[in-house]
This record gives sequence, C-alpha cells and structure tokens, in this order.
Amino acid sequence: MTDNAASTDLTAIIDAGEAALGIEFGSTRIKAVLIGPDSAPIASGGHEWENRLEDGVWTYTLDDIREGLQDAYQEMSKDVFEQYGTSIRKLAGIGISAMMHGYLAFDAEGTLLVPFRTWRNTSTAQASEALTELFSINVPQRWSIAHLYQAILNGEEHVPAIASFNTLAGYVHELLTGEHVLGIGDASGMFPIDSSLNDYDPARLEKFDAASAQHGFTRKIVDLLPNVLVAGAPAGTLTAEGAALLDPSGVLQAGIPLCPPEGDAGTGMVATNAVAPRTGNVSVGTSIFAMVVLEHELKQVHLELDPVTTPDGDPVAMVHSNNGTSELDGWVKMFGEFAALAGVDIPRYKLYDTLYLEALKGAADGGGILSYNFLSGEPITGLEEGLPLIAHTPGTPLKLADFMRSQLMTIFGSLRIGMDILIDDENVQLDKLNAHGGIFKTPHVIQAILAGALNTSIAVSATAGEGGAWGMAVLALYRSKRTEGQTLADFLESQVFAGSESSVVAPEADDVAGFDRFMVKYRKGLPMVKLGSEQ
Repeated sequence: MTDNAASTDLTAIIDAGEAALGIEFGSTRIKAVLIGPDSAPIASGGHEWENRLEDGVWTYTLDDIREGLQDAYQEMSKDVFEQYGTSIRKLAGIGISAMMHGYLAFDAEGTLLVPFRTWRNTSTAQASEALTELFSINVPQRWSIAHLYQAILNGEEHVPAIASFNTLAGYVHELLTGEHVLGIGDASGMFPIDSSLNDYDPARLEKFDAASAQHGFTRKIVDLLPNVLVAGAPAGTLTAEGAALLDPSGVLQAGIPLCPPEGDAGTGMVATNAVAPRTGNVSVGTSIFAMVVLEHELKQVHLELDPVTTPDGDPVAMVHSNNGTSELDGWVKMFGEFAALAGVDIPRYKLYDTLYLEALKGAADGGGILSYNFLSGEPITGLEEGLPLIAHTPGTPLKLADFMRSQLMTIFGSLRIGMDILIDDENVQLDKLNAHGGIFKTPHVIQAILAGALNTSIAVSATAGEGGAWGMAVLALYRSKRTEGQTLADFLESQVFAGSESSVVAPEADDVAGFDRFMVKYRKGLPMVKLGSEQ
C-alpha cells in the first residue's frame, strides 16, 4: 500500500468516527493521542505546563486545566488536518487520564473550595498515619482520602461545604460528561477498594465515617466520592458543553461515548500490556512508579507499598516515587545552555542521547559520586521536603560519565527500596516487567540501568514512547470494541499487542553489583532509621 493510499484509508477512518482519543494530564505535559481501530497511533498533540508552589501547596489552577485540555486537543486536531486533510467530527470513544490521587474539593454549586492539592504535596502525614492504622492497609500521603481527613483534622474552613471531591482525571471527565464517576484504578487512590466487589471497601467506609464524626464531620463519605467503574463500562457521553470545551471551533459533535477516567498508573499498565497477574510495569516520568499485579492481597502492611488495582479491578502493589526525571532534565538543560554559549546548537533529542550514552561509560556504582533527585518530599525515604543533592568523596575524579551515571541511577533509588520489600518480604513472583516513558526513547541505556537496579529483564515495546495517553486511547477503544465476556487482558493480548515488537535488556552482573554498591551509599545518606528490611 502506498503512503497516499494509507493516508486515504486513515482519512476514511477518521471521517467515519472509528478513531479513539486518549488525553493524559501528566505533571509537565498534557498529551492527546488519536489511534485507529488497530490501536496504532495516527495523530498526537501536546501542551506543556508546570505545577507551581503557592503558599506551600503544589497546585494547578482550573484555568490551567481547561486551557491545557483545549490546547492539547487543538494541537492533535492540527496534526490530523495536516496529515489527512480532514477534521474530527465524531469518535469511537474518548478517555481521560491524569496524575493519580490529589484533592479537588467542590461545594454543591461545583465551586472549587481550595486550590487543587496535587499528588506532590507531603502535608498529610498525620492523616496518613491515622488512616493506615484505622484501615490496616497503607494509606499514602497523596491519596485523596488522606487529604480530606487531614483537612478535617486541621478544622479547615472549607470542610463543612464539601459536596464532592475528585481526582484530576475524574474532574476533567465530569467537565466533559457531567458524570461523577471514576475508573477503579484511579478510585483506588481515593479510597481503599474491595476487589471482590469492584467498589469501595464497605467496612472501611463505615470506619472512616465513625472516625471523622469524632471530629465533627458528619457527612457519609460514600456520598462525596465518585462512583466506581471498571474498564469497559459505560461512563457517560460527551455533552454539548463538553464538546464546546474540548473543541471551541464547534466541529466536534456531542454524544461521543467516554470510557471510565483513569490514573496514569493504570494507563501505564495498559500501555505495557501488564494487567494480568504476575506481570508488572515501571512508568518513568516526573514521578516514577512500579505496578505489580498480584495473585493475592499483600500479607502485611508496608508503608513503602500502595494497595491499588488494575483498570479492571485486580489487586496491585504499587511502589511510588514522587521524584523522577525533573532534576535530571534540569541538568540536561544546563548542559544545553553551556553548548549554546560555546556556539554549538545541539538538538534536544541529541543532547539527551549523548549524555545518556556517556553514562554507560561511567563506573557501575557512579564512581564515588552520589546524587539525590528530591525536588519534592519523598515519603518512601522519609523526606518531608525536597532537597536535591550531589556529593562526592574528596579526591574523586569528576568525570561526566560518572556524573551522568549517578544521575540516572538515583532516579531508581526510591523505587529499588520498595521493590526489595515486594520481592524479598512478600515473595511476589514476576514473569515479566515492562517499562514505558519518554526516557526510554534512547535505545538500551535506561533499560540497562533499570535492569541492573532491579536485577530483572526490562522490556520496552515499540509503543512505549507514546506513554499513558496511548494507553488511555486503548481503554477508550476497549470500551467501544470489546465483546461480551472479553477481559481487558484478553483484549490487549489478542487485539493490541499480538505480534508487537519489543526490546528486552537482561541485567548484567557488573551493573547489578554496581547498583548494589550505589544503594549502600544511597541508604546511608537518608534520614530514616529503617528502610525496608534493613536496620
């Protein structure tokens, strides 16, 4: 088939409304990906944004959210027109995903009561500790219920007026559909889920109501939470108001079905075909998390592991690091500024490739250079506030290769702590571990370092660079194409990833040993008395 013929076919698919759209709100970028009936990406667009620290709170404004949504969609639409000479009028489905957890609280009129408190905030330690004891499972600081309970404990002025609260994905979905619903994976970061019911745990709902009533909060928590939906369930349709918000030009038609909104952890699992038991994935971006699908619930409470679910409700152990690639990106940008001062114009992708490849020449343990990438607090390591740090022993030669190697290894330091507990203490079995995120676009490098960090082969599929927005589009397609009784795992295996290509990097003994040595230094520099099983 010629390129022109292929373009004509895709034009027909778009005009027939057979394409599906996924939009994901990441920490630094909102990305829109359009896919065809075969799940292959056919167009994309994006919008750069940044959360800001205001009055001690990491936040985005509602205007930031709406404007970013429109801009990402507009850029994707522009890509469609330039490639295929047509405009999007209807779609097979739309899906919205975003950074998990956080706190968006609204009154009965839908007015936001306090600025959006994102996952990045670490101000709910008291609530997190109390709820972990109350529920007998780990309740991380970033969970929505921890934010609400902390506000109750603080006696915050807005609490009596709360009529509903939500995550970012749920909020955007509600803007587009008017439906107060949430995919079960994202919902599991709002309140504990009972996987046998695919709904909020009823016993823990009662416990929360009793505990909050002691502090004067008498509302039933279930009345404030969004309704839980599993992957493939109907989640409303695009309203006229929603269509106008998404596409102010008026071309996009109302009535398009939406799938349940999900968190970025769930879309990462879909994007890497890791939703079945004994599979797992690592998503690397501004934050980093590993998701391991369990055969049974965790045996113990581990503060380093979050009990969440897949988009279709299976139990998952999540290792979440607040800090990912942001500090690394800052260093790469600085090297680019130096190159520009020297009169050398290096494209961004080449700058990353060059520095990453240089890292492979460095000592396997960083050569005496120790880095911490903590721009914000990191609960898994006991840090309440961010403080990036680079240290080296006196007399250590300062080599670019060792510096970059240390910067890449420290990204996975917190992740390693949680994974050690999962594998060593819980004896969880993994058949495969897939990875995704833009950082893997440089072939081999990050895969090799991650393989050494976890002593596990790391697979990256050809679609991994598309990330969670592509995974969300696949969930929208699943909503429109699944057959009766077809599970999400079956759909992915038979219709999305069948015959797909991936690269697999096995751990090298020297890399494993080097990362172990790096972790000895890494742990010694942290303020915690106990990390995992080590005293």
